Amino acid sequence: MEQGWRGVEIVEVGPRDGLQNEKRVLPAAVKIEYVRRAIAAGLTRIEVAAFARPDRVPQMADAEEVLRGVPRSEDIRYVALVLNGRGLDRALALEDARPHEINYVVVASDEFSRRNQGVSTADSLAGFRAVSRRARDAGFFVTLTIAAAFGCPFSGSVPLSRIRDIAANAGPVDEICLADTIGVGVPVQVGELADTVRSVAPGAPLRAHFHNTRNTGYANAIAAVASGFTALDASIGGIGGCPFAPAATGNIATEDLAYLLRQSRVPSDVDVTAAASAGLWIGAELGLDQVPAQLGRAGDFPGELLR
Repeated sequence: MEQGWRGVEIVEVGPRDGLQNEKRVLPAAVKIEYVRRAIAAGLTRIEVAAFARPDRVPQMADAEEVLRGVPRSEDIRYVALVLNGRGLDRALALEDARPHEINYVVVASDEFSRRNQGVSTADSLAGFRAVSRRARDAGFFVTLTIAAAFGCPFSGSVPLSRIRDIAANAGPVDEICLADTIGVGVPVQVGELADTVRSVAPGAPLRAHFHNTRNTGYANAIAAVASGFTALDASIGGIGGCPFAPAATGNIATEDLAYLLRQSRVPSDVDVTAAASAGLWIGAELGLDQVPAQLGRAGDFPGELLR
């Protein structure tokens, strides 16, 4: 690996994307403890809740309780997923317990968008513009996540022109996240998508969200670092998925990603041993025989960085 790569921020998404696809619904107190353990492992930007319909995503029904209970400090930033104006209204109503950031998802294919959110991509994008204006006026940092950017489970390949049009018509945004929602992407796509988005939104920082469904998530993460992405999503334990995407498996694991970055001389502040311990803990809370993350089983490598 080339020395001198700038650091990349790991955004911990386990408390939201990690838990929303697990069968066991955890109480708010366990979710809050999960966040505490993430913070103890060095994570400072954490997606903790989704303002989604409780009947569709029961794992996120206690979003307000979780946000009221998580530890607060100047160094920690909390992210909440919203899908529409009603979700933003719930975030605004929290007053002193509001998240710092809003993550809004627009799905790149119409078929998946209709199944996931009940609207077309165009209608979802129009909703994002309205929510983004209100959210930014209220002081939220706003991320647009383009889901299924690497491929759709229902309609197959997603043309680059589709991603370009979404980014070009998003309006003001603080960050754009390209999501491989179902884990079909490969490294060459990472660079192509980055170039595509930068051609129409050159000033927007890029973030990536990878799943490891086909064992390409970590290769994609390194490709994202090489392509200048500033943030990567991951979940402690490698838990997670999408409840509306058939056969989708977990996010890339925070502990495994942090090990990969550290050994590649890409700076991050994550304590891989503490993250691995948290991964084993959340797996036990979920009743899993084994979490997808590897580091908790293999252990850290105590030698010097690779030369």
